[in-house]
Amino acid sequence: MATLSVRAFIPPLARRCLPRQSVRRYAVQAPGAPTLEIFSHQHKWMQKERAARNAGASRDVDYLRDEVASRLCERLLDINRHFPNVLDLGANACNIARMLTLPSLDSPDAGPRAQRVGKLTAADSSETLLYRDASLPFNSEIDVHRHVLSTSETLPYEANSFDAVLSSLSLHWINDLPSVLAQVNNILKPDSPFIGVMMGGDSLFELRTSLQLAELDRRGGVSTHTSPLADVRDVGGLLQRAGFNLLTVDVDDIVVDFPDTFSLMKDLQAMGESNAVISREKGGVQRDVLLAAEHIYRALHGNEDGSQPATFRMIYMIGWKPSPKQAKPLERGTGMFSIKDFLEKEGEKKRDGKE
Repeated sequence: MATLSVRAFIPPLARRCLPRQSVRRYAVQAPGAPTLEIFSHQHKWMQKERAARNAGASRDVDYLRDEVASRLCERLLDINRHFPNVLDLGANACNIARMLTLPSLDSPDAGPRAQRVGKLTAADSSETLLYRDASLPFNSEIDVHRHVLSTSETLPYEANSFDAVLSSLSLHWINDLPSVLAQVNNILKPDSPFIGVMMGGDSLFELRTSLQLAELDRRGGVSTHTSPLADVRDVGGLLQRAGFNLLTVDVDDIVVDFPDTFSLMKDLQAMGESNAVISREKGGVQRDVLLAAEHIYRALHGNEDGSQPATFRMIYMIGWKPSPKQAKPLERGTGMFSIKDFLEKEGEKKRDGKE
C-alpha cells in the first residue's frame, strides 16, 4: 500500500506565529510509485524453488512453457534483423534459449534460430529454476548468460543496453506491471522491440468456475484460490503508458486435456504456477471442496472421451522503443485518395456482382 507522509505547506517563521490548532496540514504521497501488493513474491519464489528441485517432474510439465516460448521466438524471427544483445526477463528454466536452438518451423534446414541472437541474458529470481538445465546440450549452441535477480520487479541494467527484451510467462506474477514495463523501455536501445507473453483474461476459466461453485455449495461463500489476471483490453494501454510505439497485441488460446482436475492442479504445482495471492486461504482447498469441484468440472466442461480441458489464454504483446528513425504515419489529409470513395466503389462492385 502507498505510504502517506504529512507535510505542512506554511513557512517555518509564519508557523510559529500561528496558534497550534490553526496550522493546516495536507497529506501528500511519499516518494515512489504506490504499489498494490497482490502477489507474495516470497511465496512465488518458494514455489518455483521447490518445483525446480524435483528436476524430473519439473521438466515433465515444461510442455506449456516450451510451446509458448516457441511461439514467442517465431514472432522474434519475423523481425528481419540480428539481435546482438538480448534479455530474457523472467526466464524460468531458460525455455526461450532452448527453443532458439531448434530449427525454424518455416525453414527446418536453415540452421538453428539461435544464429539470429548474439548474447542472451537469462534473468530470473529463482536460482534453482534458472540453473536447472545448465548442463543440457543447448547451452553450447547459444551464448546464454544466467543472472539471478534479487527481485523480479527491479531491473539492474543500464539504460539503452539491449537490442531486444523478451519475456515468456512471468509478467502475470508482477505487482507493479506499469513500472516494470517502463524499466524495460529504459534498458532497450532506441528502435528496439519488447516482445512478451503472459497468461491473462479467461485462463483456466474451467477450474475457476468449478472451484467457485464447489466452495459456494460447501462453504456458502467463495475464497481466493486462483490468481487475478490482466485483461487483453488493458495491455495496449499499459504498453503505451510505458512509452512504447508501434504496438501489437494478440491473443492465443492453448487448450490442454487432463484426465481429471487433480492432474491439472498437480501439473500447475510442478510448474511453480500455484496460487500466490497474498489473501489466499491458508491451508489450500479442502478435500470436500476439491471432490465437489471435480464433479462440477466434469459436468460443465468435460469432453466426450472423459477428459477435462484446461484453457490457457496467452496475451502476446510487442512494443518498440521510440526512435527518430522509426516510420511515422502521414499527417491527416495528405493521402492520395479517399478511403471513403474506395470503400463505396468496392461496395458497388460487390452489388453489381450479385446482380
